[in-house]
Amino acid sequence: MTNENPTQPSTARWRILNPTQPSSVRWRILGLLMFLSFVSYLLRGNMSIAAPTMMADLQLSEVQWGMIMAAFPLGYALFQFPGGLLGDRFGPRKVLTWIAAAWAVLIVLSSMVPGAAVASAGLIVISLMLVQFLVGATHAPVFPVMSATIERWFPVGSWAFPNGLSSTGLTLGLAGTASLLPWLMGMVGWRMSFVVLAPVGLIGAALWWWYAKDNPSEHPAVNSAEVELINDGRVELEEKKPATSETPAWLRVLKDRNALLLTLSYSCMNFVFYVVFSWGFYYLVKIRGFDAQEAGFLTSAQWMFAGAGAALGGWYGDFLCQKLGLRWGYRLPIVIGLVISALLLIGVAVTPNAYAAAAMLGLCFFFNQTTEGSYWGSSIAIGGRHAGASGGLLNTGANAMGFINALLLSLVADTFGWATAIAIGAGFALLGAIFALMVRCDEPVNQAD
Repeated sequence: MTNENPTQPSTARWRILNPTQPSSVRWRILGLLMFLSFVSYLLRGNMSIAAPTMMADLQLSEVQWGMIMAAFPLGYALFQFPGGLLGDRFGPRKVLTWIAAAWAVLIVLSSMVPGAAVASAGLIVISLMLVQFLVGATHAPVFPVMSATIERWFPVGSWAFPNGLSSTGLTLGLAGTASLLPWLMGMVGWRMSFVVLAPVGLIGAALWWWYAKDNPSEHPAVNSAEVELINDGRVELEEKKPATSETPAWLRVLKDRNALLLTLSYSCMNFVFYVVFSWGFYYLVKIRGFDAQEAGFLTSAQWMFAGAGAALGGWYGDFLCQKLGLRWGYRLPIVIGLVISALLLIGVAVTPNAYAAAAMLGLCFFFNQTTEGSYWGSSIAIGGRHAGASGGLLNTGANAMGFINALLLSLVADTFGWATAIAIGAGFALLGAIFALMVRCDEPVNQAD
């Protein structure tokens, strides 16, 4: 006669039979985060791919379309920090579920904008600007809240690799949009294509709500050994700052020296990111003379390089943390990646060979993204239980740099030429490395609630 409850879940039996073997739920949580990252970029990149078709159908000029496209980064930048605070306040499970569901609703709303036959151009532009602003606002919390989730679910010094893999997910989402949406539009038109993509957001929301928990100890499939593994070293890190404060958490993060220096460094890194992301295709076609098809292939290859770099750099950052500690473990991949990126951009600027320039631009993107996991790992280490707020600050600076890049690079290229403009990116990379050397990510902000 056994005392085992026949209704007891098998995960509970695993806890009893294997008390010393850590369960692996944290990796399944990471898999869901990668899927949500993929979904976010699959659903946010649709307007860029559909631009020529939508402009022709809605009879919009390039200037009007530019106003529409500017609404997304505005909402995205403004809601990074509030989105991170929202994740800290209500927990990653609720917030990621809410925003993933919102992505599905908003892409459908994008498909319902009135056509030129029934509405003026002004009404169409205003409608799309409003929707795009909301799209930016609802996508803004995703990486700060993911960062807060990784802080809760992975041990101290093991945060870079999960963050790097979440960045790999976004590159796959961009590649998916670029390959899937044109085919869909050819089959059913741009409006119905948006509707077809919408359920992916609802699937992401449902899967996350069903499986995720805010804390490992709350998950029925997590055994005590995995909880112990995740919590190893956490108390010692948090005890470096007092546990009480009259200053609210968001203000403590905004005033923290290390959080601000990390944000400055990450913003400089993102200037290089936007050199490739915003201008890479244009540069290959207009400046280096590639035809559109060949430039498209090279651009896709660059994104694949970037995804591999994010995963490899994240693994390397965590490996160094185990050997050197948080400060230098996360500092070195950032400095190395940025210095090599700078050298490659200088090579792009001076080489007369178009294929060499394209290859060095792709390698620059690879090394640029090797820093991603260590940046977010550093942000988690600095923020601690307020990792959502610190991640929000980090990404606010990064996306503000996208706006600066758009203005500065075009102005410099028009005035001094593209060789000088590309070299400006190298300068930002070196400046980012200098800021990174001043960051002490093993000194977290005050951990009071």
